[in-house]
Amino acid sequence: MRDSTTSEPWRVGVLFSSSGFMAVIEDTQLRGTLTAIDEINDAGGINGRPIEPVLYDPASEALAFGRYAKKLMVEDGITTIFGCYTSSSRKAVLPVVERLNGLLWYPTLYEGFEFSPNVIYTGAAPNQNSVELCRFLMERYGKRFFFVGSDYVYPRESNRIMRELVHHNGGQVVGERYLDLRAKRSDFLPVVRDIKDAMPDVIFSTVVGDSTVNLYQAYAELRLDPKTMPIASLTTTEAEIRAMGFDVGEGHITAASYFQGIDSKRNLNFVKRYKKRYGDDQDTNMCLEAAYFQVQIFAKALERANTMDTEILRPSILGSEIEAPQGKVSVNPLCGHTDLWTRIGCANRRGEFDLVYESQAAVKADPYLIGYGRSIAFG
Repeated sequence: MRDSTTSEPWRVGVLFSSSGFMAVIEDTQLRGTLTAIDEINDAGGINGRPIEPVLYDPASEALAFGRYAKKLMVEDGITTIFGCYTSSSRKAVLPVVERLNGLLWYPTLYEGFEFSPNVIYTGAAPNQNSVELCRFLMERYGKRFFFVGSDYVYPRESNRIMRELVHHNGGQVVGERYLDLRAKRSDFLPVVRDIKDAMPDVIFSTVVGDSTVNLYQAYAELRLDPKTMPIASLTTTEAEIRAMGFDVGEGHITAASYFQGIDSKRNLNFVKRYKKRYGDDQDTNMCLEAAYFQVQIFAKALERANTMDTEILRPSILGSEIEAPQGKVSVNPLCGHTDLWTRIGCANRRGEFDLVYESQAAVKADPYLIGYGRSIAFG
């Protein structure tokens, strides 16, 4: 039934951690979400009705995401949820939204190889970041890789994909380590010493949260040189660079759909509005940007559907296009993932990323790497 006879707000759930070891990045996703909601409401809402966010802080605990998702849907009567950074938290929410037929909007890059009709994936899949990053690293730095990651599903699966890319293109993985999500800098020092002994050409990091800061600071403490052996990552954004120190992050590599330094009028205006709201020292990043534009996609679909009923709203979302800060993006109707841009940046002394590679247009989402055949070798 369409919601056409009421002026009540459209209520949505928001699940990002404002506390705990993932807050360094999830708090920026929360900001991106609320910024988009406020802008939509300031412009009159959706069909004359404001969006009302119902927020909970899962405090970086994966199981808490599942509990709060159930609370949102059962107790608060909400069907649409914006949230989750880690794959562990997404997988905790997934059975809830599938069982109760809700819709999770997931604005974080992830390991791919998943499809749910109850999720809209707006972060990058491996074909939109890992493939081009591996190519760039092998051409620029060499073919010997050392993997270091946080110990949960995303790093292990992401490294599995990167390992195949490296091996099928004549490279070698000379070491692989996983550390607890709460790992301290002292925990990373022996790992970095092992890296120093192995002498890889590049370090591929799938470390997340506060541990990212600790890895890079341990690297700097042992005086490794990013000019000859950089840390390359899919997860290190402007937020983590700011937390570790601009001098510590300088020279390291990240692949992302979005960087704050994209030189377009749309992005410059987006950054200007964000800094006016949160402060000139607060930077945007890829996870924040995805959290922001997915709310805009939701709003346009809701305007057409005029109902929060998942069965009606989801078809209105699929195929949607929007001019996001990163450029034109669209929700691929075949897989519920988003066609996004591929970019590679090198961190500079200002805490931003200088672009060293940029795709010509948005790259079609291919979460199962179907387009890469059995070998996923470079063309």
